Amino acid sequence: MADIDLNNMALDELKKLRKDVENAIKSFEDRKKKAALAELEAKAAELGFSLNDLTGGTTRSRKLNPPKYRHPENPELTWSGRGRQPEWFKELVADGADTDSLLIVKA
Repeated sequence: MADIDLNNMALDELKKLRKDVENAIKSFEDRKKKAALAELEAKAAELGFSLNDLTGGTTRSRKLNPPKYRHPENPELTWSGRGRQPEWFKELVADGADTDSLLIVKA
């Protein structure tokens, strides 16, 4: 790495350098977190789980709108019943599936 003489730099140059260093640190941390997450997800999948299965983690939107429908063959595919219908839901209904049969909690 090149030696930088901070004592001879103007204030605006120092501020730009500080901003560049902060951005580089954030970018580095983000890359490391993504790599760690990908590694953990791969290991969980190798063991037959999702990372959320193991951590009990849910996203905020999942807490506000819990899933109402579940794919009968792939339980990872869920839909809250709000917003756009996912493709898997549309395909099952088009193939003749009863929406009540896809409910997670049957009334």
